[in-house]
Amino acid sequence: MTAPSDAPTPPHQPHADPGHEHGDGEAPTGAERAAQLLTAPKALSQLSLQEAHVVVDYMVPAHFSKGTCFIREGDSADTGFMALVIRGEVIVENIIVSRTQPVTVAVLEPGSLIGEMGLLDSGPRSASCTAGTELYCAILTRHALQSLIAHNPAIGAKLLLAVSARIAERLRDTARKLRLYAKLALTMQLEIDRIVRETPGGPGA
Repeated sequence: MTAPSDAPTPPHQPHADPGHEHGDGEAPTGAERAAQLLTAPKALSQLSLQEAHVVVDYMVPAHFSKGTCFIREGDSADTGFMALVIRGEVIVENIIVSRTQPVTVAVLEPGSLIGEMGLLDSGPRSASCTAGTELYCAILTRHALQSLIAHNPAIGAKLLLAVSARIAERLRDTARKLRLYAKLALTMQLEIDRIVRETPGGPGA
């Protein structure tokens, strides 16, 4: 997995070690494994394996030690990259309104994509991502994406469409959850109103 000469080093890359070997002899950041994971259902299944290999050529490996927060919620200064989990787990957390401690909303495994929105805009990150174990990722920066589009426009366009489809799917899922929460909130409010009415000395007494 090598990046083109004009692709910068990804942010927060404390240990980039493309040749690192685990005890099983497999290079966790190897290009073949990255390409296979990139086409998995949890990632960008719209890409063929051949197309994924082209994309992986524009990605660079990164290693994060357990406990490293490599994406921080609200950060708007260091957002221009997407990560593909190759090995390890990522804990995704959000700060919920009225709470001071983050709440874990997901635990991501190999084949998961993180921070896709960072390829499309420079808005603040919507969640924090922390390495739950020793973590190996493949990083695609916004700058590398621009280089991919310049040299391989068809694959670059297909990648953008696939990323956009993932983001749209996530937004639809969020909308479904919001409708469910609204229904639950209404049900709870109706139940509270009923209890208040039936309580001796209450408004309905």
